[in-house]
Amino acid sequence: MNSFGRLFRISIFGESHGESVGIVVDGCPAGLPLTVEDFLPDLERRKGGTQKGTTPRQEEDLPIFKSGIFNDKATGAPITILFENKNVRSGDYEKQRDVPRPGHADFVAHKKFAGFEDYRGSGHFSGRLTVALVAAGVIAKKILSLVETSPQALEGEVVNGITITSKILEIGGEKDLDKGLQKAIDAKDSIGGIIECRATRLPIGLGEPFFDSAESVLSHVVFAIPAVRGIEFGTGFAAARMFGSEHNDAIEDMHGKTRTNHAGGIVGGLTNGNELVFRIAIKPTSSTPKEQNTLNWSTGKVENASVKGRHDLCIALRVPAILEAVTAIVLADLVMLEQRVPRIITQ
Repeated sequence: MNSFGRLFRISIFGESHGESVGIVVDGCPAGLPLTVEDFLPDLERRKGGTQKGTTPRQEEDLPIFKSGIFNDKATGAPITILFENKNVRSGDYEKQRDVPRPGHADFVAHKKFAGFEDYRGSGHFSGRLTVALVAAGVIAKKILSLVETSPQALEGEVVNGITITSKILEIGGEKDLDKGLQKAIDAKDSIGGIIECRATRLPIGLGEPFFDSAESVLSHVVFAIPAVRGIEFGTGFAAARMFGSEHNDAIEDMHGKTRTNHAGGIVGGLTNGNELVFRIAIKPTSSTPKEQNTLNWSTGKVENASVKGRHDLCIALRVPAILEAVTAIVLADLVMLEQRVPRIITQ
């Protein structure tokens, strides 16, 4: 339920206003160098409060290593990382307990867990837990930096290391991100966006046909990011309006390099050595200050309500680092299943 992966396996835990959130990473090769400093750049990118449109809640987000790392290297045992929650205002949620937010997990969580769920800050459903995913992604990226890449990705040059990057393509339908964000500010409402992720230097053959196809596994973990509403690979939905001769990627050499990349780097569920390209749709944050109708489950009546507290105006602004992390987690697991990670020299 809260675990993912086979050889590189993660288990996430914690609640938004609990003592801490964290992650257990199992399967990290012994000897992999890991320091606090390795985690800070991606954790900083995920933070709120540092850019317009994000939540004013600020946490230090300094990783606390509880197991699996000794003398700045992975020991081969499960790695446990904690992030303390210090800047919380639980009272905001006490006041709105009887009024579940439209578009949020409040109502379904209350039903599923019979009222025992931690509702403060959305509890275990909160985007706060993505800080733990980013931490696991840092470890996964380090593993991917060791992968021997196939030459077709770099036109004959063999360079080790899979690279993953993501960027926001649009906010609220606007390619000018400031303009899209301003629409939400002017409307005193929340807004969504589209984010693209790319991975280069992938070996051929990662993934399996059908249920463990590379797209299937990536989609599985991508939808663990709160607010994701859609995903498309390569040309995506535009492929439905193309002829087969237009959409097919012509193979140009024995390394599998293709003239175009409508497939987005995956064919038959397997990576084909070309660039992995996919995009995700992020919905507007459900916690919006705009007044809406919702049920008061104490009175059984529908009433007007406005969400109080500190929330992101546009959660998409913080997703690129998270998207890179979950992509790295999947790819690290896939390359380890193919035994493509060399043994790390520890001496």
